[in-house]
Amino acid sequence: MKSFKNMHPDSPLLFADHSKPMTRRDFITSGLRKGGTALAGLSLYSLLANPNKAHAELSPDLQALRDSCGISIQGAGKIPFISFDLAGGANIAGSNVLVGGVGGQLDFLSTAGYSKLGLPGDMSPAVVNNATNTSDFINTDLGLAFHSDSAFLRGILEKVSPATAALINGAVIPNRSDNDTSNNPQNPMYAIAAAGADGSLMPLTGSRNTDSGGNSMSAVNFIDLAKRPTKVDRPSDVTGLVDVGDLFSLLSQKDSVAVMESIQRISAQKLTAVDTKLSRDALIKTLVNCGYVKSADLADRFGDPSTLNPELDADIVGDSGIFSQAEFDGESEFRKTASIMKLVVNGFSGAGTITMGGFDYHTGDRATGELRDLRAGRCMGACLEYAARRNQPLMMYVFSDGSVASNGRIDDSVNGRGKGEWTGDNSSTGAAFFLVFNPNGKPQLMGATPEQMAMQQQIGFMRADASVDTASAPSANNVNLLVDTVLLNYMALHGEQGNFATVAPKQGLGGSAMLDSLTAFQPIV
Repeated sequence: MKSFKNMHPDSPLLFADHSKPMTRRDFITSGLRKGGTALAGLSLYSLLANPNKAHAELSPDLQALRDSCGISIQGAGKIPFISFDLAGGANIAGSNVLVGGVGGQLDFLSTAGYSKLGLPGDMSPAVVNNATNTSDFINTDLGLAFHSDSAFLRGILEKVSPATAALINGAVIPNRSDNDTSNNPQNPMYAIAAAGADGSLMPLTGSRNTDSGGNSMSAVNFIDLAKRPTKVDRPSDVTGLVDVGDLFSLLSQKDSVAVMESIQRISAQKLTAVDTKLSRDALIKTLVNCGYVKSADLADRFGDPSTLNPELDADIVGDSGIFSQAEFDGESEFRKTASIMKLVVNGFSGAGTITMGGFDYHTGDRATGELRDLRAGRCMGACLEYAARRNQPLMMYVFSDGSVASNGRIDDSVNGRGKGEWTGDNSSTGAAFFLVFNPNGKPQLMGATPEQMAMQQQIGFMRADASVDTASAPSANNVNLLVDTVLLNYMALHGEQGNFATVAPKQGLGGSAMLDSLTAFQPIV
């Protein structure tokens, strides 16, 4: 048996056949850097509501003014959306999410194909246990079929309760993208915002200070820099979004709000008596008046530190939290995930990207990739479980830049788990997937028969040798159309796929019949 020295999940990955990292994105991909520390502040005009926490109401007169000033207390009302950008070319197909032929996930590939995806013959999902007459290597606890020893799956199931798992379903999208590069325009954040996703504090958030908020670029036809993601990757970034001033150090939240309400009324009274002699007198007075109302509303909503701080959220950290205090203190990826999911699930941001680096793990072993996939799975599971605890739906999307492949050599170490070593980059084995949590019932696939549903759950397919069939779906060989496909499925969850051509006028997916074939789920809202 070959002896292996397992790499720590945060160890940088440097290869002789790769150029030396030069840019910030190169350092993220190789795991040499996790993200920056700076965060730009926000203006008061964007500070709105948290739809999931009950605060003391403003006085009735200010409530009416709040509504007339356009201060929403519910955000955009769209399904929260979180994407995981696994930088470096992570394995998704086969060893994690099962991918099959034209018939769907369980239209099995060849033994050689599964070997390329890191699964030896005795771990192939096509292998039948004679005692049960079923495969021991297929798990559908989350609706979407995973390999039963998937590290993503093991991590997710560590964090979600059985009740949460029962309300999850998903779909997989076999697709090619360029290996080891941030130049794939496959981040869907602006597309999701174009569909109406918005937050009470900011439209979008991301763990990297880039135009997309992640490692990969955004699809150019959706970019709207007025909605550029706010960079957040730690709890202090979240709490730093709102400054309620020094008044709260002197008075209680209730008294502070009362003082600010009084200031508004006094200011409004004085404004009424003033003639600015300007042609836009009424507009100027309205803007000033609304500024005072927004300040009082800000104090009312965010005067309690636990409103924003993920570390003070008992659903996230602590004895009954998703993360124990030790996990939260000891793992920066957990703190990053908690920060983004706190903002998105609670409606402070419409959508968010969590970038995790170091997934270019063709290191001549399997253990390195397994450990990194396991940690990523725990972060994915945390997002799903937090949505469940807040009784909010969630669409969670996972993608990477390229993929990896195995030559069939086995890693028999404890963490290698008897699977094939990752020995090189291979974009032809790539895939993306999404999971949908619906608190009101498990998302239902499109299709009238089990066979049709199986084909809707896999958008496109692979050839028997585990290479993406590039003619199987528009998204299979075009990352811009992959973004369109994700957007279509997001809109379909709202029953709004009929507006797809309006939201995406440059879409390349085709007409209504093709759009139907690319839609996985029936509406959930």
